[in-house]
Amino acid sequence: MNIREITTKNAITKTGIGGYDYCLNPYVGCQHGCKYCYASFMKRFTGHREPWGDFVDIKINAPDSLRRQLRRIREGTVIVGTVTDPYQPLEKKYRITRDCLKAFAGSLLTVSILTRSGLVARDIDVFKELPDVEVGFSIATNREDIKKVFEPFSPSVRSRLDALKTIHDAGIRTYAFIGPMLPMDPGALAGSLAGITDEVLIDRLNYPGKVAGLVRERGLAEHMTLDHFRSTARELSQILAESGIPVTILFD
Repeated sequence: MNIREITTKNAITKTGIGGYDYCLNPYVGCQHGCKYCYASFMKRFTGHREPWGDFVDIKINAPDSLRRQLRRIREGTVIVGTVTDPYQPLEKKYRITRDCLKAFAGSLLTVSILTRSGLVARDIDVFKELPDVEVGFSIATNREDIKKVFEPFSPSVRSRLDALKTIHDAGIRTYAFIGPMLPMDPGALAGSLAGITDEVLIDRLNYPGKVAGLVRERGLAEHMTLDHFRSTARELSQILAESGIPVTILFD
């Protein structure tokens, strides 16, 4: 693993992601090394030639940079973790994400966090100081065997669900991002989210070329068709609706 400490001029930048004004990524690269991750394009801007998952640049001055920016950016919405996981293992030591979130306490920004790591529950005390915050978990499947194939170094599905419950029980708004949908038991996954999440977003696999080899090798082609994604999304949506959980399907 190639780990570097770098500096950044602007911790938050404008984003074209619908519903958000800004994004914050405290790291470049990600230790989770998910095989389908679109964010591997970041290699083009960093000079890294290592495989995705084999390098991380730590924006060591991000909290100071953010505090400076927040003198003029007072309102809006910011999503934390668009091209990296803000709670990947290095965060336990460096606490860059935590210190950035503490800076938001004095602003009116709405903050949305997306992660795969139960480490996020460490910062419940900080979330309670923010004017408007939500915490989301990427959960692409409920099958640990499938997770290990496509997300080899990410935390277990069980640990994500446990952390989601802990944060929800603490009174923090939570959501689950089921995407990209990987082979799963839709009923079991939907059932595990009942009572611990306020909203669910569902998306298909948008970059099939990245995992084409794995799909062929594992005999999973039937799980990666548009028709399969549509039927699975409908099943998930119906079950979740019965639990009173709002669902948004992000594809046609």
